[in-house]
Amino acid sequence: MKLPAPLIPGKLVERYKRFMADVELEDGEIVTAHCANPGAMTGLKEPGIQVWLSESDNPKRKLQYSWELARVEGGLVGINTSHPNKIVAEAIEKGLISELGGYDKMQREVKYGQNSRIDILLSRGEESCYVEVKNVHLRRSGTLAEFPDSVTARGAKHLDELAQMVADGDRAVMLYLVQRQDCDRFAIAGDIDPAYKEAYLEAIEAGVEAYCYGCWLTTEDISVSNRIPFALD
Repeated sequence: MKLPAPLIPGKLVERYKRFMADVELEDGEIVTAHCANPGAMTGLKEPGIQVWLSESDNPKRKLQYSWELARVEGGLVGINTSHPNKIVAEAIEKGLISELGGYDKMQREVKYGQNSRIDILLSRGEESCYVEVKNVHLRRSGTLAEFPDSVTARGAKHLDELAQMVADGDRAVMLYLVQRQDCDRFAIAGDIDPAYKEAYLEAIEAGVEAYCYGCWLTTEDISVSNRIPFALD
């Protein structure tokens, strides 16, 4: 997925109110950017870290800039949670996710479940595959990526709805996308959100499939790379 060009480098001053971040640009100007990431962003919001912003030409936008990338020890991290669905959709079209290959049709943001929308719906004839995509950026120890980084009742709800799709005779997949390059294992952070861990285990028991993939990141594009094994595998 191509990132908006050109990205604007700067240094993080402060992330606050969940969806806002002040950034000092290279010329010393301080701007406020939209942070499309509702999570805790542990390790990614330290003042002074290098970040990159995109700039919108939409005059109706309240905030002109959006926070796209951060550089931490280990490399670049994609923090914009509005991108993973597009990244995964492009990867499926290119055949980079073998577990989701062989389908004839792809739809995005299709209504299903209890007032929800599935990120990606794949179909082939009468067969349907419901794919929920979750952005992963948490790394607390070694090279282990984890999800979630904060309590997510919405995430647990999605797992329950995927399990219902399996019960109805369809295929359902939870795909975790690690938007950083310094992780080679993945785990559910049950200490952060025990309810999500329980919902995950129940969904797997019900037949929901779960996969994790990493990304290649540059300041120009983000693309799916290799499959990352679960730490418990």
